[in-house]
Amino acid sequence: MTSLLPLANLIQRFQEQTPIRASSLIVTVYGDAVEPHGGAVWLGSLIQLLEPMGINQRLIRTSVFRLTKDGWLKADKVGRRSYYSLTGPGRRRFEKAFKRIYTSSLPAWDGTWCLAVLSQLEADKRKQVREELEWQGFGALAPTVLANPRCDRADVAATLQELEALDDTILFETTAQEVLASRALRLQVRESWKIDALGAHYSEFIQLFRPLWQALREADRHEPQDCFLARTLLIHEYRKLLLRDPQLPDELLPGDWEGRAARQLCRNIYRLIYAPAEQWLNQVLETADGPLPEAGENFYQRFGGLR
Repeated sequence: MTSLLPLANLIQRFQEQTPIRASSLIVTVYGDAVEPHGGAVWLGSLIQLLEPMGINQRLIRTSVFRLTKDGWLKADKVGRRSYYSLTGPGRRRFEKAFKRIYTSSLPAWDGTWCLAVLSQLEADKRKQVREELEWQGFGALAPTVLANPRCDRADVAATLQELEALDDTILFETTAQEVLASRALRLQVRESWKIDALGAHYSEFIQLFRPLWQALREADRHEPQDCFLARTLLIHEYRKLLLRDPQLPDELLPGDWEGRAARQLCRNIYRLIYAPAEQWLNQVLETADGPLPEAGENFYQRFGGLR
């Protein structure tokens, strides 16, 4: 049991979820901790790693089985042991989500917009396309018109192609304009992207993790297991927020946007505890070849540089 009260409170909060989102937490662990070290670990060591989080062995096995069935994980048998890693599609889905977490900064906005008109789609298909595009950062300006101030036209076209909706979706791209947003545009952004609700979630994140940051700064020593647990819960909660966040340009956001403070807090905590957490991972996790390999160089580029 951890001696850090804020960490104990975070673990208790996770355990009190109904139901416990073990599968989602395992995806977080693979993205944050396993992938940088080669991507495949023995199930028994994964169980040992996660049991202090309050997830029993049976739930971990059930969750891993479900993730395998859903195409996120695959198993390789070596003797009587199973070693699990992300599948190709699972890795691509993970990379889209986790790239948002660790990037140091977003590119400057040039004032252009991408518009998607869905009026020619059948109702069921329109709903499916709208949900996918909103996940990619689009907001609804009208029931059948979505907009995104920062997107890759090729990625949007590829998504529409996968959904078999490209031929029936109208895409426009505006020319660059003055990036200073008007009052009307700011109000529209606030409404279309539900900025107030997202800001409230960021405020909750800050209230949850600021006490942990203070306790870690004051601690004489950082226990490796505590650091792993703290890092996992930090990225798990932050990942859930970023999946809701369209990552709009600063020019369209309120001056006191809570997302900025939340990102700074996440980066500060991660930089402080990543190294002891790595020690714990190396101590607990096993691959088919034995100990974990060293983390790749990309790992140390997270949040603008860890070293």
